Amino acid sequence: MSTSVEDRVLDIIAASAKVDRSTISTSTTLAEIGVTSLDAIEIIFDIEEAFEVTLPEGNANFDTETIASLVEAVEKGLAIKAGSAPPA
Repeated sequence: MSTSVEDRVLDIIAASAKVDRSTISTSTTLAEIGVTSLDAIEIIFDIEEAFEVTLPEGNANFDTETIASLVEAVEKGLAIKAGSAPPA
C-alpha cells in the first residue's frame, strides 16, 4: 500500500465520519467507527472525487471490509487511470 494514498484515504474517512484520525487504521472497518451504509456511500464518493478514480460497485462491501480493502481499490483505480497494471 502506498503510504500517501493510505494517509489520504484515512484523512477523508476521519473527516467524513467525524472521528479522530488517530483512532482509525487500515485494519478498521467503517462499521466499527459507526459509519452507516448510506454514509459509506458518501465516503466512497468523496474518495473517488479526491483521487479522480471510480471504485468498483456491487462486488465491494466497503462498510464491512477493512479500510485496507478500500485503499487497495483506490490504488488499483489509480493504476488503471495511469495505464499500468494494478498492484497484485
